[in-house]
Amino acid sequence: MPELPEVETVRRGLIQPLEGHVLTHVEARRDTLRFPIPKDFGKRLTGRKVLAVRRRAKYLLVDLDDGQVMILHLGMSGRVVMSYGRPNAYEKHDHLIFESASGWNLRFNDARRFGLVDLTTSKDWPNHPLIKDIGPEPLEDSFDGGVLAEAIKNRRSPIKAVILDQTVVAGIGNIYASEALHKAKIAPDRPANLLSRADCDLLAICIKQVLARAIEVGGSTLRDHVQPNGELGYFQHEWTVYGRTGEPCRTCTSPIKQMVQTGRTTFFCRSCQPT
Repeated sequence: MPELPEVETVRRGLIQPLEGHVLTHVEARRDTLRFPIPKDFGKRLTGRKVLAVRRRAKYLLVDLDDGQVMILHLGMSGRVVMSYGRPNAYEKHDHLIFESASGWNLRFNDARRFGLVDLTTSKDWPNHPLIKDIGPEPLEDSFDGGVLAEAIKNRRSPIKAVILDQTVVAGIGNIYASEALHKAKIAPDRPANLLSRADCDLLAICIKQVLARAIEVGGSTLRDHVQPNGELGYFQHEWTVYGRTGEPCRTCTSPIKQMVQTGRTTFFCRSCQPT
């Protein structure tokens, strides 16, 4: 599933074709994705001007001039594909179509249909059921070791599982949790409440650094993620531990190991990340 860097990459790719432009045609080519698509979706968005394209955790937020806010989640396989002008034919899994006065045509393509779209308002979106319980944004200045320490002080679960909890910190998934913990030299199975304040300070910094670098190179392309312009992400070429079981650690050359935590595979170096 796309994590924060992949969603942020998509957001940045949508600014030029959408922000400040009127949606001249919007169409839902099916009635449901993960959840039903809002009734009269195309009619409600056609003719509206896009004020901003934002992100909250792994959700894209599109602000419209009538106070509506579109919430879009990419799901497991969703991607936004764009072209200048309408394509000769739409693909089978092009489920949502957006045409902008800027001349761009955007399609939300989702083969597995685990993505979702909903409509809310500028007043109500912070309390939307999908968003209201999400924790702090890790790239904001307000997120630091003190915030992290307070959030985990009573959590006995392994730190890897805790930072995957979207109520603790927003947008972090399996890839970037493994990478940040390795960079901070913190064992993924260490109980969260045993981290010192210094550990929390360093982990917060490493989370920011890993996410920022991933965004810089377009995120990680495993299978489905592509940038709206069609380019792949390249951060997978810089992974230090994720997906590298048995390969030498880039820091100490010890073999990378893996284990399963809460149903997810964790990658780590026991030499760099002792318990």
